[in-house]
Amino acid sequence: MADPLARFEISEEEIDRVIARFYERVRAHSMLGPVFAVHVDDWPAHEAKVARFWKNAILRKPVYDGSPMQVHRAAGNVRPGMFSTWLAEFDKVLRAELDPAQAEGWSALAHRIGRSLRQGVVERETFAGGIPKLK
Repeated sequence: MADPLARFEISEEEIDRVIARFYERVRAHSMLGPVFAVHVDDWPAHEAKVARFWKNAILRKPVYDGSPMQVHRAAGNVRPGMFSTWLAEFDKVLRAELDPAQAEGWSALAHRIGRSLRQGVVERETFAGGIPKLK
């Protein structure tokens, strides 16, 4: 029986699988791989934390404690274009690993969260049209 609080039907195991497959792609990606490599030295711990974030966001399980906005701001190497690339890679994994309804639901949520992160991390550093703020 599906959890009535869940945004869409998906299991914790499916979330774990998607996250593991996604980070396999990230590590091999020419742009994203080096960005993550600077910050992640324990991939299993990172993947577990990200999976907890999604379990909280999708299943509404209070298993994640953290602030993705703060982490991405503090990283210092997140640049314009990275969020769209991240989302495109994530969508590929969702389509490959889940049924269409699950992939569509998770993708819609990821894109909403991605827009928010992009605005809070990257766009706060630019003027309209992507012109950098030089202080």
